[in-house]
Amino acid sequence: MPLIRFDILEGRSEAQIAALLDATHRAVVEAFEVPERDRYQVVTEHKPGRFVALDTGLNIERSANVTLISVVSRPRPEQAKQRFYQAVCRELREACGIEPSDVIVSIAINSDADWSFGHGRAQFLSGEL
Repeated sequence: MPLIRFDILEGRSEAQIAALLDATHRAVVEAFEVPERDRYQVVTEHKPGRFVALDTGLNIERSANVTLISVVSRPRPEQAKQRFYQAVCRELREACGIEPSDVIVSIAINSDADWSFGHGRAQFLSGEL
């Protein structure tokens, strides 16, 4: 945890998707200070016309590399969230050539009771984590 979901347009290669996942994980580890093996990522690809990402009036130009990153996480300080926004944009630009204008991030917060990592237990509540 956190759980990271990616919505992207179809057409990226397996290597490009692997680079996207790895770069984002580096940003998560850096900004949220999670363990290296704390990695949960899901990619959903969309046909053109089935993924619309405008700019909320900010005059942000998007390309076919537009990447929507949805994060579900335990509470994080605002500074950590801002570090993540910056780190993920830097990592995606360096590793994938994805411009910061193509990176959209949304973070949803939940609590320890909202996570089970297996075996029907809430490991944050049981003390296993």
